[in-house]
Amino acid sequence: MFHSRVKPKLARNEPVLVATLCLGEPSIFELTSIMGFDGIWLELEHHAHSVEAASTYIRAARVGVADVIARPGKGEFMRLGRLLEAGARGIMYPRCDDAAEAAEVVRWSKFAPLGERGYDGGNPDQPYGATPMEEYIITANRETLVVVQIEQPSALEQVEAIAAVPGVDVLMLGPADFTVLSGIPGQFESDRFREARLRIAAAARNAGIHWGTTCATIRHVEEAMALGARFICYGIDIMLLKQGLERIRTECSQLGFTFDAPAQNRVLI
Repeated sequence: MFHSRVKPKLARNEPVLVATLCLGEPSIFELTSIMGFDGIWLELEHHAHSVEAASTYIRAARVGVADVIARPGKGEFMRLGRLLEAGARGIMYPRCDDAAEAAEVVRWSKFAPLGERGYDGGNPDQPYGATPMEEYIITANRETLVVVQIEQPSALEQVEAIAAVPGVDVLMLGPADFTVLSGIPGQFESDRFREARLRIAAAARNAGIHWGTTCATIRHVEEAMALGARFICYGIDIMLLKQGLERIRTECSQLGFTFDAPAQNRVLI
C-alpha cells in the first residue's frame, strides 16, 4: 500500500509544502505531484467535486510523489471515509469546534484500536485487497494524516484541548474564515490575528504536534515558519491561472490588443 510523504517529514521537523487544487482536472493533480510537491490539498468543502471525481484526481496524483490531503465539509464523516478509501493520505477537517469534534474526526479516520473507521479493503488505499488485513490496518493508522482547522474565535478558546486529542497531527489556522468570523475580514496584520497564530503555535508545540496555515505570499510563508509552522499551504491553481492570464493581458494590451469583460467581472480588471 501507499506511504505518506508528509508524516515522515513532519516527524523530522522538516517543512512540508502543500499546493491547493480546486479545478476539476486530473492533469493538474498529475503535474503537481510529478513536480515533487509534498502534498495536494483536494478541496471539497467549497467546490462541487463528487467522491467519484475526487478518486480520479487522487489516482492521477499517484503518478508522482505528493500526498493528497482531502478536505470534506464539516460533519461529512461518511464522505471522509470514502476519500480515504479512494487513496487520500490525509484528511483536513474544517471548522473544528472543540476536542470532542476533533476526537470524532480521529474516530472516523483511524481503524481500531485508534478509532472506528470501517473496513472494506477493495479500494485503492489497500490497494484492492493486495495487503494483508492486519498489515493494512497498522499501516493505514500510522500513515494517515489528520489535520484539524481552527477557523472561528470560539474554537481558538478550545485549541489547547483540541491539540491534546490523540491522533491529531496538525493544527491548521484558517486565516480567511478566522478573520471574517472575528469581524476583521482580511486583516491578516491585525493584533487579533497575530495573537491567534501565536496561540495555535504554542498549543501545537506544547502538545508535541505541528501547526500550519495557508499563506498568500512568500513573506507570509517565512513568518509562519519563523513561528514554527511546518505545514505550509501556498499556491492555489485558480489564482495561479488568473495571475498568468492577467500577465498575458497586461503584456498584450501594450501591443494594442483589447479585452472586454462581462460587466459583473469588471471589478477584477
